[in-house]
Amino acid sequence: MFLTFVAITLVITWFSARKATGSAGYFAAGRSIKGWQNGLAVAGDYMSAASFLGISGMIAFKGYDGFMYSVGFLVAYLTVLLLVAEPLRNAGKYTMADLLAYRMKPRPVRAMASLSTLMVSTIYMIAQMVGAGGIIKELIHVEFAPAVIGVGVLMLVYVVFGGMLATTWVQIIKAVLLMGGAFALSWMVLGQHDYSMTKFFTAVAHADYAGTVPEKNLLDPGMKYGAAVNPWGPLDFVSLALGLVLGTAGLPHILVRFYTVPDARTARVSVAWAIGVIGVFYILTTFFGFGAATILPKSSILTATGAENTNMVAPILARALGGEMFFAFISAVAFATILAVVAGLTMSASTSFAHDFYTNVMKHGKETAPEQEIKIARITAFFVGAISIAIAIKMGPTANAAFLVGLAFAVAASANLPVILFSIFWKRFNTAGAVAGLGTGLGSAVILILLSPNGIFGKAGAIFPLENPGIASIPLGFLGAYLGTVLTKRDPEAEAKFAELNFRAQTGLGAEKATSGH
Repeated sequence: MFLTFVAITLVITWFSARKATGSAGYFAAGRSIKGWQNGLAVAGDYMSAASFLGISGMIAFKGYDGFMYSVGFLVAYLTVLLLVAEPLRNAGKYTMADLLAYRMKPRPVRAMASLSTLMVSTIYMIAQMVGAGGIIKELIHVEFAPAVIGVGVLMLVYVVFGGMLATTWVQIIKAVLLMGGAFALSWMVLGQHDYSMTKFFTAVAHADYAGTVPEKNLLDPGMKYGAAVNPWGPLDFVSLALGLVLGTAGLPHILVRFYTVPDARTARVSVAWAIGVIGVFYILTTFFGFGAATILPKSSILTATGAENTNMVAPILARALGGEMFFAFISAVAFATILAVVAGLTMSASTSFAHDFYTNVMKHGKETAPEQEIKIARITAFFVGAISIAIAIKMGPTANAAFLVGLAFAVAASANLPVILFSIFWKRFNTAGAVAGLGTGLGSAVILILLSPNGIFGKAGAIFPLENPGIASIPLGFLGAYLGTVLTKRDPEAEAKFAELNFRAQTGLGAEKATSGH
């Protein structure tokens, strides 16, 4: 069953490779994706290993506090719908930097935007690799390192040969399968409680193994972020929430999805579809996590060393309730999930480097043959994949995928979101502000992560006490963009283009001409 899933996705890649001709075909699927298709693909891109594997484990071990990840991931799409999706589609061509370079001096802005995209994509991808390695290790009993390398090689095949069209269809199929698997697993969990929600939540309240604080039950808040467990917990939770809610609107692999649709109306429709699918899915994560807490013995979801095996809770629950075949199905779906998300991440990172850095910074924006730009994107995909594989192997199978993704969201919210919003809504905003905002947001987020309890000094020597940097790095990103603008000379050219950008961002007039290779 597992190999069949992989074979189907490779067939899709082969068909897509035949259609993905030229830059628009490779980078933006020829802008031919319909609203519902893009909505499912966005959901497929978003419902990652962190959602399916990491959050399930987080809820099983931390109860209510783990479920807050689900809430944050869902609410985040309102920011995308209300502020970003339509202007981005109308003003850009292939990447986030197209929007920023519309008014600013293109070379410095594109260079920083490309660096930010590569950083966010790599952190996010490490989370997927960790989840994938754990699943393959459990499924076919190979070591963690070869499992991660195998996932990386498969992902590169999708991106290098199929481009955005293959990535999109893998994401659509994966979203449908994941929703099917999620409904089936949730129904099985409810079946263990006579299909009664009352009995289910009564059992959750009495689940006796998952708590770190004995007097608390899983439905009480505070098991992960409570002041009794961690003096910095409440502040850490606010920091996480800020990162999740604001970070989605700055995630490069989500933003590039809006370039695959023909117009802004379709971009809006696709976000509405995505919110519906994602909303249902995150409600179902409750059944995975709490189901494991009420049905499985604790020993079954711990590693051999006694650590919490958070990434494997959902597949182990599937095996307990549905046998080996259902375990194979859920594992294959989770694997397809990871491949789809990783392909999207690699696609956005390689597109940004090829289009922004190579063509517009190194080549000064001179006309580059589409074949050359695609070739550079493919080479970049290899490098990004290799770095992610190496770091994932170093971190090992016990790193929580949801936590790692939370860090990627924080970096995206700190670096990308301030400059996107200021470009669209602030006339005075200039090139210096954009570079300062990207640099400050990216630098502060990465430095604070390294100094956090999960960073280079560990819990004992942590200089920054919070696990998630968002509460400090997001305001710093906005402040850097603001000060970089007001402390430098006004840019009459950027201000003159503001009205043009604003008109096009809101109406879409002129967008087609710009995206047809003009």
